[in-house]
Amino acid sequence: MGVDLRQIVAGILTITMFVMLGQMLHRDYFDAVQEKVEGDAHDIEFHGSKVAVVEDGLVRVSEGIKGPWMRDSHELKPCWSISSSDEAVSSKGYVTFSLTNGPEYHISQITDAVMVAKHLGATLVLPDIRGSKPGDEMNFEDIYDVDKFVKSLESVVKVVKKLPSHVSLRDIAIVKIPTRVAEDYIKEHIDPIFKSKGNIRVTTYFPSVNLRKSSLDGETDPVSCLAMFGSLELQPGVSDLVESMIQRLKKSGGRFVAIDLRLEVLEKKNCRETGAVGSKTCYNAQEIALFLRKLGFESDTTIYLTQPRWESRLNILKDIFPKTFTKEVIMPASKKSKYLELENSEYENVIDFYISSRSDVFVPAIPGLFYANTVGKRIALGKPQVLVPADISGTSGLSTDCISPYISKKNHLAYSCFC
Repeated sequence: MGVDLRQIVAGILTITMFVMLGQMLHRDYFDAVQEKVEGDAHDIEFHGSKVAVVEDGLVRVSEGIKGPWMRDSHELKPCWSISSSDEAVSSKGYVTFSLTNGPEYHISQITDAVMVAKHLGATLVLPDIRGSKPGDEMNFEDIYDVDKFVKSLESVVKVVKKLPSHVSLRDIAIVKIPTRVAEDYIKEHIDPIFKSKGNIRVTTYFPSVNLRKSSLDGETDPVSCLAMFGSLELQPGVSDLVESMIQRLKKSGGRFVAIDLRLEVLEKKNCRETGAVGSKTCYNAQEIALFLRKLGFESDTTIYLTQPRWESRLNILKDIFPKTFTKEVIMPASKKSKYLELENSEYENVIDFYISSRSDVFVPAIPGLFYANTVGKRIALGKPQVLVPADISGTSGLSTDCISPYISKKNHLAYSCFC
């Protein structure tokens, strides 16, 4: 029986098409997974001097760079504007809240509390910071810059450092609000309680972890943009520490990759196949190491892991990339007693988040709010190389094929606030 060459070619093309489709579905699925929990490239040559383009020149490969590194784009400018109708209105009532669960949640909690206070015409009380264990409490100023926070919001909401002594806790109603709370929801569900009690305490819950921008033009509230991207900065001591650790990583290799890979979280996630070709819900150390190697990252690449302390299960990553570090290795010895040896892990979470936001490349081994909010900060900073892991068939792949859909499709909420 003869073999028809045309049938063989057609079969190969069909298989190739399904592999490519599976990879595209995987990148979208990686973003979609987090909702359940709480552009095309052309003319690419990474080892030469051609330019790789993703979505209107968002990502470019620098001339003469060895490996799959991409050049940063320009920092974006805030395109929100505060109108006279957005300006702060004095009120006798207060909105209180706490920051919990780490910096990736802090951003959303700040944004929701500011939105509520603004649209109620209430005064916002500076939050405290609470850890995962009872009694783990910190002051806002232990991590964040109070003066920057108050000044950045002065045009839209009044902020006070403490609740006045004459306000009794019995006079404060506790109100649960969904993240990304909108003005209509506030008017319908929260305003009547505020008018009745005079003071409220808001707690944000996360029915999803969706930070995709709305398809409706003009839906993003400028106050929300200001709160999310223009109000939080690290206080000088923590900022200097993060900067010193980043510089130490850069001295090791000039550029570095940050990987959000925490073994305790991976165990809880129960990583599994998604059904799409070459895709999983999350990735372990070996899978991440092979992924980066197939993309062309050399063995001398410097890598930062968000994993708190080294464990033997990470050895495979260090075997392939010897310059792989956790924070305990690169933190100055004089700072460890304050930032590493306490049971409170808030400092460690903050360090991970801000180093991941500033790295040359960010790889989220785990989908979730850490990934989504890190991408948001990176978009604003002009650092678009966020690579979503995949099981790459064959011996090599292109990093531009793995760019996060948040960036390649420009569908992150940050694109509604920056231009």
